[in-house]
Amino acid sequence: CHDCHSPKVMTEKGPELDTTRLLSGHPQNDKLPPVIKTQDWVLFNNTLTAAVGPWGASYSANLTPDETGIGNWKFEQFLTAIREGKYKGLKDSRPLLPPMPWQMIRNMTDEDLLAIFTYLKSIRPVNNLVPAAIPPDKLLSKK
Repeated sequence: CHDCHSPKVMTEKGPELDTTRLLSGHPQNDKLPPVIKTQDWVLFNNTLTAAVGPWGASYSANLTPDETGIGNWKFEQFLTAIREGKYKGLKDSRPLLPPMPWQMIRNMTDEDLLAIFTYLKSIRPVNNLVPAAIPPDKLLSKK
């Protein structure tokens, strides 16, 4: 989860996890440069928390137990997000966007998903309201 959901800091060894913002998703104040529409590539920002592709621009979610993350979620919402690929675990919401690999983990057992959910609820909350996804027709510039 850290690969996409924890912001990175650049070091002499390359990007490393920002331990002050673990699993807090794309930083709300980190603006992307002009976004390029792409059908042939997937582009990531320098903290690896935002991606642009044919689906538009997506931002990794805040997985911490803060109210801006999963703080108000029930386990059933988590199951809906992971098993059905639904945003915020709400059945009538939009699909989770790439690069979230929910299809790869949807068949984990309830016990394993409960363990992940319990862990996420136990970490340090980080107040970070992640920006909304940008649909492909709203991206700023064309390739």
